[in-house]
Amino acid sequence: MSPTTPRRTRRTTTDPREALLALREEVAKAVVGQDSVVTGLVVALLCRGHVLLEGVPGVAKTLLVRSLAAALSLDTKRVQFTPDLMPGDVTGSLVYDARTSRFEFRPGPVFTNLLLADEINRTPPKTQAALLEAMEERQVSVEGTPRPLPDPFVVAATQNPVEYEGTYALPEAQLDRFLLKLNVELPGRDDEVRILQRHDAGFDPRDLPAAGIQAVAGPAELEAARAAMSAVTVSEEVLGYVVDLVRATRAAPALSLGVSPRGATALLATSKAWAWLSGRDFLTPDDVKALARPTLRHRVALRPEAELDGATADGVLDGVLASVPVPR
Repeated sequence: MSPTTPRRTRRTTTDPREALLALREEVAKAVVGQDSVVTGLVVALLCRGHVLLEGVPGVAKTLLVRSLAAALSLDTKRVQFTPDLMPGDVTGSLVYDARTSRFEFRPGPVFTNLLLADEINRTPPKTQAALLEAMEERQVSVEGTPRPLPDPFVVAATQNPVEYEGTYALPEAQLDRFLLKLNVELPGRDDEVRILQRHDAGFDPRDLPAAGIQAVAGPAELEAARAAMSAVTVSEEVLGYVVDLVRATRAAPALSLGVSPRGATALLATSKAWAWLSGRDFLTPDDVKALARPTLRHRVALRPEAELDGATADGVLDGVLASVPVPR
């Protein structure tokens, strides 16, 4: 939480599942609709994973993350990624102190619990890559000295579609570091009317405390939730189903790159989080299907000829899900 943000009243509950589900209720005070995106962010928090939010400008990507941060008792920082942003502006750098005649490390905004990387694909690949070590190793190395990041550490990055002017495609190695890629869609007509009604009534997206968002969860609830989630059991048949799905992507004619073993472990983790949030202590094939697209869509690459024919990653994944036999 930034020093300028008023501290919010903390609502407490003994059930970590209720606390995390309440996050959706709090975010809804500022963001209309987008329930599936909020659920995806909660899944990422449970799995210690990072999230990439993609959507056209103006669909509340940044507001979603800011609202989630307001509902969590976590330290949060925001970085606006621009073409002139340097790696040290994100990770921190050594600064000469004339008083001590020594170089001292000045931490960058990456030293936080929840990092909002706004419009990450508007900065060149060199600066994008500055986050690779932080996202994978949860540490930052400056001049050969590793410095651990706080726990928890989650990156919530927003990006505009790559077809938009002034964007740089994220490298495959960086995309693979994101646990989920969530598409933030344009709202339906009814939701858009509700958005206008809120603004007409005086809602200010820059003043979240006035929206009544309360902190309903924090590090303790996250740790309790992760411990409870680890008890979700997975049968050998469902494990085999996850493996069959990812192997089928590697054989899909429309794809030049299928899902790696890291993608399989990510799908297992997100599916277990979904099952736990749904109130079950065992994993089903339906849980795997529910998380397959957001977990895998950024881990595959379409062949150029398939793109020209109008194929999409989600469409190919739907075909894979339809073709792989579901265990009983």
